[in-house]
Order: sequence, then structure tokens, then C-alpha cells
Amino acid sequence: MISIPSDLHPDLVPLAFLLGNWAGAGVSDFPGAEKCNFGQEVTFSHDGRDFLEYVSHTWVLDAEGNQVRPLESESGYWRIDKDRKVEIVMVRDQGVVEVWYGELAHQKPQIDVITDAVARTAASGPYSGGKRLYGYVNSDLMWVGEKSTPDVEMRPYMSAHLKKVVTPEEVQEMAKSLGDLPDDGIAFFK
Repeated sequence: MISIPSDLHPDLVPLAFLLGNWAGAGVSDFPGAEKCNFGQEVTFSHDGRDFLEYVSHTWVLDAEGNQVRPLESESGYWRIDKDRKVEIVMVRDQGVVEVWYGELAHQKPQIDVITDAVARTAASGPYSGGKRLYGYVNSDLMWVGEKSTPDVEMRPYMSAHLKKVVTPEEVQEMAKSLGDLPDDGIAFFK
């Protein structure tokens, strides 16, 4: 269920489907890097201004699904204009800063973005740019990322399937919105 907070900046309403805490798993595979399954936690939040704050942490998973070690972390700010154009400024723990541009699809919660500018520190690995596709599908958040380096053409390298994490406070709010339920509980389903 998508809810729109009353204090959400009006420009961000088209991105409301991203809000919240998300968790799930995915796969990572790129030439010259470790191929692995990973876990991920993502948070999209707002403070009333005209951007969403984004934070993502991933970690390598072993064959049993246990956390082994951190994989990547990134954070940034997402904006959207009246023409559904999306812009993102993102910083990664690997020493990369990116500016992404793209758009929100017409009449569906899908965002395509591509890097417009990339800055790297001396310690970062080779990286030329990327593409990402985010989609809200059956109440889940799914994404796929592509990247390129000077030696590898643009290709998929990570993807994940994330579920919304519901906090105790959100459960209380949902319970309030249900109103009076029948005593036997069965009539609710008739």
C-alpha cells in the first residue's frame, strides 16, 4: 500500500512509492569482482523539503544467507520536477560521487536513470558510469544496476528484490485505520 505523508513536499508525491525502509537480497556479478549473493537495506525518507534522502547498505551473504562482510554503501538525494524528470546526487563508500538523470515512467512506478557525471578519488576502482532501473512491483521494490569501466562495456552488475519493512508504529497506524471489526473475525471476510 502506498501512503502519502501529509508533510511530504508536493513535488515528491510521484515518488511516494519509494518512501520507507526496504530489505531483501540480490546478486552481484561483474568482471574482475567477486560474484556473490548480497543482502540489502534501503531507506527513502523525507523532512518536508523537495528531496528524498536515500541510504543503502549491502553485504555479502554466504550459502546459508548469513552476513559475511559489508559490500557497498551509498547515500544521496533524489528530486523530481513537474515533467517527471528525476535527478539524483549519490556518494558511494568506494570513493565515487555520481550525478544521475532520468525519468519516472508515465502511469507506472518505474524510474530509469543514467549517470551524467562521475567523480572518483584516487583510491576508487575503475568506473565510467552506470544505469539503473527501479520499479515498484506488487508492493515490492526491485532494481537492476548496470555499470561500465574503461575496460568493460556497460552491463548488468547488481540486482535486488526488496520488501517493505513495517515498523511497530506503522502497524499501530494500520490497526487504527481498520476501524471496528466484527467480534468473531469471520464476518470481516464475508
